Amino acid sequence: MAAVIRKRPAPDGLFSTAAAAGGRKKRPRYQFGSIYNYEKLEVLGEGTYGVVVKGRDRRNGETVAIKWIRPDANGVTDITAVLREAGCLEACCGHPSIVQMKEVAADEVTGHVFIVMEFVGPSLESRLTTRPFSEAETRAMMRQLLRGAEKLHGAGTIHRDIKPDNILVGAGGALKICDLGMAVPTRPAGEPYPEQIVAALWYRAPELLGGDWRYGAAVDMWALGCVMAELLIGEPLFGGAETEDDMNTRMLELCGIDTPELQASLRELSEAGREVLCGLLSFEAEKRLTAAEALGHRWFDEEDAPLTSSALCSQPNPRGFISFF
Repeated sequence: MAAVIRKRPAPDGLFSTAAAAGGRKKRPRYQFGSIYNYEKLEVLGEGTYGVVVKGRDRRNGETVAIKWIRPDANGVTDITAVLREAGCLEACCGHPSIVQMKEVAADEVTGHVFIVMEFVGPSLESRLTTRPFSEAETRAMMRQLLRGAEKLHGAGTIHRDIKPDNILVGAGGALKICDLGMAVPTRPAGEPYPEQIVAALWYRAPELLGGDWRYGAAVDMWALGCVMAELLIGEPLFGGAETEDDMNTRMLELCGIDTPELQASLRELSEAGREVLCGLLSFEAEKRLTAAEALGHRWFDEEDAPLTSSALCSQPNPRGFISFF
């Protein structure tokens, strides 16, 4: 792993074992695994906040994904942010629709910190290049994503960055929500969140665009509605928007899903499917379907299409493996 990081002395106290008063050794401030238990295989993606590599566990040969948390300009890693992301992943431990964390590891030489996760496969975005998915295929995928969202929200977590590039495609068409770098514990109703910009622009809920920082889990449900529409029409619902003003204009034009352009793309969608889509894309957050409400809708009483033979699994991936950014 040393090849992907810049050598820098470990921050004071991160792995400190200096003698305390009375000659006793201090315990390390944080108990992390060693990144040298892993071998780097290839870089999967790089972004503003870090790098993701494919790796192999030297102890058992298991293939993993390793997210390096990029230090700030002063070379300091935001440990609080790392532990927040790890905590959100830990809260969803064992759920089949959320990527699973193995451990938090660190480089005792540089002080760099890594989140080690299961290796799943390519992103859903990389599979949205061939054709729209059928209603039955879309229902099978949305069932998994909504179950993942239900677990996240039930664990008191808001993802805040759901989009096709943050959804992994595994064996047999299994989908897993990943990259909880923007995820936060849910705050009490009415209490604002400090971050000024969250969620990718095309998947940003109306309340976020309106500058309301007293939002809730409904921002994830809007994003899932955008994902559902994208699966059905074969392109991003708000693709082409470059600014928040563009998004506001497009939303006003949309006013639900009853525009002629969308009507043509969704002409084969059943009435029940339209109800779910409209419920997820409600402009009013308090009227938007929750994950549990969506899963309880009659649309999910119908049979899903198998995904193993669909374009989700059968097409080559032109972009390689997942980018977490």
